[in-house]
Amino acid sequence: MLVNRIANADGLFRTEGPDPDGNRAGPNRTGPRPIDSIATPAERRSALARFAATGELTLGEMDLYWDRNAKLYWQYMRPAGRASFTFGLLSDLREALFFLTDMYAEATPADPHPVRYSVLASRIPGIFNLGGDLPQFAELIRSRDRSVLRRYAHACIEVQYPRATNVGLPIVGIALVQGDALGGGFEAALACNVIVAEKRAKFGLPEILFNLFPGMGALSFLTRRIGMVEAERMVFSGRIYSAEELHAMGVVDVLAEDGQGEMAVQDYIARIDRGFATRLAVYSSRQTIHPVTREELMQITERWVDAAIALAPADIRKMERLAAAQDRRWAAIAQQQRVSQAAEAGAVAKA
Repeated sequence: MLVNRIANADGLFRTEGPDPDGNRAGPNRTGPRPIDSIATPAERRSALARFAATGELTLGEMDLYWDRNAKLYWQYMRPAGRASFTFGLLSDLREALFFLTDMYAEATPADPHPVRYSVLASRIPGIFNLGGDLPQFAELIRSRDRSVLRRYAHACIEVQYPRATNVGLPIVGIALVQGDALGGGFEAALACNVIVAEKRAKFGLPEILFNLFPGMGALSFLTRRIGMVEAERMVFSGRIYSAEELHAMGVVDVLAEDGQGEMAVQDYIARIDRGFATRLAVYSSRQTIHPVTREELMQITERWVDAAIALAPADIRKMERLAAAQDRRWAAIAQQQRVSQAAEAGAVAKA
C-alpha cells in the first residue's frame, strides 16, 4: 500500500486562512499547493507507476530520475522563481523525498531495495541554492508576522530532518553542489551523508551580515562534522568558502573538476558500492553517536524566529541589499542561458 501523507501534511505548508497565532496571511503570502500535490491515493499510485516505468517524473519545481539498475535516485531542484527555498520548492523537496517511502512500500521480493543512493542537485548553472527567501523574510519581519516565519522555519525542518535521516531507509544521501550553496542551500547539502562539490562551487553562511544566524541545521550538522568551535567560527565569519577549502576541512567529501560533478557522483558510487553495507552502517552509526533529532532542529528554529523578529530596520535593509545582489546574479545566469539556448538553436537550424 502506498504511504498516505495527506493528513500529516495538512497545515505544514499552507499559509492561507487562520494560523495558530490567530492571524490571517496577507495576499502576498498565499501558500503553495498542499504537500501531497498528487492528492489522491489513485493519483499517487499512477504517478509511481509512471515513475517506475519511465524513470522520470516532473514536479512543479523539481525533476526526478530513477535509475533502477544503478539503484540511484536523482532529485534536481528547478525553482520557478528565485533560486531560494520558497514554500513551493520546499513542498516539492518533501514530496520528492517521500517518493522514496513509496518506492520501498511497492518493492518486491525480487527487488527489495529499489534505491541505494539519493542525490540532491540543481538544474541552475552556477547555483545550487541561495538559501532562504530573503524578500519574503524582510516583508514578514517588517510586519512582525511571527506565525508565518515560524511556519516557514518548520517547513524547512520537515525537509531537513527526513533528508538527514534518509526517511529511515537504508540509503546513502548525497548532495551534488556545482555552484553557489549559500545559507539554507549550504544547510541542505550538510543534511546529506556525503557532499560532492565541483571546484567552482562556493559555500557560505551570510546570515551574520544582517545580524541573523543560519537556523535550519547549519550548527547541528557542521558541529557533527568539524566540531563546535569550527562550526561557530564559520557561522560568525559570514565569509564565502571555496570547495577546495571545505574539502581540506573535511566538510566536502569529494572534490570534482568543473563540469564533472555527475560523473564524480557515479565514480564515487562505483568505488563504494561493493562495500555499501559497511558504508551504510558507518553513516547510520553517526546518528547513534551524535543523533540529530527533529526536536533539536525545531528548537533552533524557534531561536531563529526570535532573532529574526528582533532585527533592526538597518539589518532588514542589509538583507534586502543581499537579496538584490542575488537577484542580479540570478538574472545574469538566466541571460546566459537564453544566449546559450539561442546559439544552440541557431546551430541546429544551420545543420
